[in-house]
This record gives sequence, structure tokens and C-alpha cells, in this order.
Amino acid sequence: MLAALALDAGRAVSHTDLAEELWAGRPLGNARNALQAHATRLRKVLDGPGAPPRGTTVLRAVRGGYLLDVEPGCVDGNTFLDLATRGAAALAVHPQRAIELLQAALELWRGPALLDAGDGLRCRGAAALFDERRLTAWEDLVRARLAAGDTSRAVAELRRLVAEHPLRERFCELLMLALYRAGRQADALELFHVTRRRLDEELGVQPGVVLQRRHSEILTQDPALSLSTVPAAS
Repeated sequence: MLAALALDAGRAVSHTDLAEELWAGRPLGNARNALQAHATRLRKVLDGPGAPPRGTTVLRAVRGGYLLDVEPGCVDGNTFLDLATRGAAALAVHPQRAIELLQAALELWRGPALLDAGDGLRCRGAAALFDERRLTAWEDLVRARLAAGDTSRAVAELRRLVAEHPLRERFCELLMLALYRAGRQADALELFHVTRRRLDEELGVQPGVVLQRRHSEILTQDPALSLSTVPAAS
């Protein structure tokens, strides 16, 4: 219930939407009473030490639903999205500033998004969005490191990311570029062949256009690979 309300912090969520989120597909005698019981238990947690003055609470019952009465910026998911967006925007002009913003965004994570928040569509959809945006933020961070000339750090981070997400071609492509810039052309080419085999064996597909183009550029030692900028995937 807290997760569903936090996703719309500062805005009311109807009884119907909350009940659908918490008990979708399961028979429930009286959803209003069940939600009221949940809200009572939740307030005991939210209104603990450091709570607002007596008589007020951040979890408010409003006409037709409930509202988490906090600013959207108090929710770490919103803070993450804001920092990640600002970091991506700074990447092309101020890579060092982008690194600071993207690191701050990624440091907010403590595990999978909305862990134990249930199987409701609202939370599942938000979790998928956050998880994808997290991976994009990692892509932007290593791009910023490469643009700033921190190749060794980029290689180390990308090796971990490729190990965790071996089928995500963007991580592979960026690691190939980082290895090439580190003077390890053979390793970069070997990574391409390993990824191509894995894509074929596990998904039955060939590498995408961007990954194949990066492979060709490394084979021909394209001078553009040594430039400080790192193009976005296209």
C-alpha cells in the first residue's frame, strides 16, 4: 500500500485502484474495511519517532481514497529519476558533472526496485521502468567516464555489467570501446565473438547494427574510436 501511494506521492489514489493493486484477482468481502485496516497499521509505522504534530499524518484519508501527503521529491524513486535525467543531459558538455549526478542517482539503490511490493500492475510496471532506467543510468555513467578519460574505471564497471547482463548489447559495445581505448584490441574483438555466440545460442539472433558497426570500426582501427566523446546508441 505504501509503495502504491508513494508512486503517486501528493496525489490521491482511489479505493478501487488501491484494492486492485493489493488484491487483484482475489475475492475480497469488504475492500474499504481491508484498506482501512492496512492504513491503520501503516500509520503506526509512518507516525513513529519524528512524526508530524499530534492530529496530523502523512497518510491521509481523502474522499474516495488515500493520499501520501509528501512532496514527490521525498520519494527516492523520483530523486533517482531526476538525477539520472540531469546526468544524461550533462553528459555531452560536462562529463565530470554527469559522473557526479549519475553516481548520486545509482547510490540510492539498495536492491531490486519495489522489492516485496506485490504483484499489482502499478508496482510491477513501475519496477520494470525503474530497473530499465537504472541500466540506462549505468550506460550513461560509463559513457561519461570514457568521455572524461577514465578508461580503466569504465572497463572495470563494464566487466561487471556485462557479466550481470550478458545479452544487453549496449554494455558489450561500450566495453569493446573501452578495451580498445585501453590498448586491448584483441580482447575487444574476442568479446564481440563471445557475445555473438551467446546471442545465437540463447536467443537465436545475430548482433545488432550498432554492435556490428563497433566491431568493424575496431577491426579497421577507425580514428573516431580515439575521440573523447562516446556516441549514444542509435
